[in-house]
Amino acid sequence: MSKPRISYVDPETIGDEAMLAEFDRCRREGTPRPESQAVRAHVPAVFWSFANSWRDVFKNGVADHAIKELCRIYVSRSVLCEFCGNQRSVKAAKQGIVEDDYRDLINFESSTRYDERQKAALAYAEAITWDLPVDDKFWARLNRHFSEPELVEIGYFVALTMGQQRWLRTLNIEHHQILAGTAASMAPGFETAEALARSKQEADYWARRSAKPASEAAE
Repeated sequence: MSKPRISYVDPETIGDEAMLAEFDRCRREGTPRPESQAVRAHVPAVFWSFANSWRDVFKNGVADHAIKELCRIYVSRSVLCEFCGNQRSVKAAKQGIVEDDYRDLINFESSTRYDERQKAALAYAEAITWDLPVDDKFWARLNRHFSEPELVEIGYFVALTMGQQRWLRTLNIEHHQILAGTAASMAPGFETAEALARSKQEADYWARRSAKPASEAAE
């Protein structure tokens, strides 16, 4: 087990019933998973600030949840946060998002998997994540597909999840370390600690092979 850079707060040491109920929800539903909340629990105000924002802005809110989920994983792919990128939204799956929809996110503009509304939202996420210049044409594209309240919510959510993911990737946290034993909201191949370890070993293997000269990789 990797050691987190900031320790987890053990839920068994928490006396706040509301906080324990939120941990149990994380265990059952994921997104967020218990590990990231176990770090935030060092400061209850931080714990609740994130939990409430996640509920009100990501899971609920005025903008389409499935679009916000695609933006979330776009950010994960961009900032290389595997902890966040290996989570999936059950609610988005119920809305029709399938695993293949996550694969083309970095190349969303040229992909045939996304409609124009999804591509506009992803362009918004891209501009925020990479600090890209925007102009009247960019905003006209967004305004064709979204109301101002939707643009506020999507923009705020992308900024929130981008900041959190950039932070979490520095912490060396991993799934199945707090309230383990549930596959809630985990991506295929990461449902258990054993499956996660196998997936990481395979990824490391192919990363090493791709780094070798072609003559060596063919051996």
